[in-house]
Amino acid sequence: MRLRHIQGAEEKIASSPYVVQDPEGERGHWNQRFNNPHPIEIEVGMGKGRFIMELANRYPERNFIGIERYSSVLLRGLEKREQLDLKNIWFLCVDAKDLSGIFESGEVSKIYLNFSDPWPKDRHAKRRLTSPEFMEVYRQILKEGGMVEFKTDNKELFQYSLESIPASGWEIASYTFDLHHSPWSVDNVMTEYEAKFASEGKPICKLAALRPKEI
Repeated sequence: MRLRHIQGAEEKIASSPYVVQDPEGERGHWNQRFNNPHPIEIEVGMGKGRFIMELANRYPERNFIGIERYSSVLLRGLEKREQLDLKNIWFLCVDAKDLSGIFESGEVSKIYLNFSDPWPKDRHAKRRLTSPEFMEVYRQILKEGGMVEFKTDNKELFQYSLESIPASGWEIASYTFDLHHSPWSVDNVMTEYEAKFASEGKPICKLAALRPKEI
């Protein structure tokens, strides 16, 4: 997917009061950043932020961090954030492969992956956010019993994930090929892409995977 760069996006993000500028310095101290002991949930690849901000609005008893590596995309999310009164959410402009240097072991309770880039070519498989390489990163930061939830419209990526996640030692607790006609639909929060696909009648796949126990 080609992204249109917004001139000055990096500078605006660097001066935003909603973005943590030195996330490595918060490692192990994120609850102090939120000034409460509530569980921390993160979305990797938040896009324009509809999903993570709706979660923050619905669940004030949880803390949320939206992560987006592309500055022009994150900037759109920050524009939405300015219109909301939320005290339990921060944003990071970082690459997901660096998360273990940003969060301490067990510091995160849940990770959301929504409509990630499918990287369809086999030679790019390691870049998929459900690849064994990324699942190992998530394992390092999730608490015991922590969970990864993954949604996608791409059946090939979903099938890959159903195979790669257990191969990485994780347990798939549940999954569906039609989210909006499953029990998950009751409390489902949609992303921008999901709303578009739902309006077209396109089925959405979802799975929940449990972090492997330490041996």
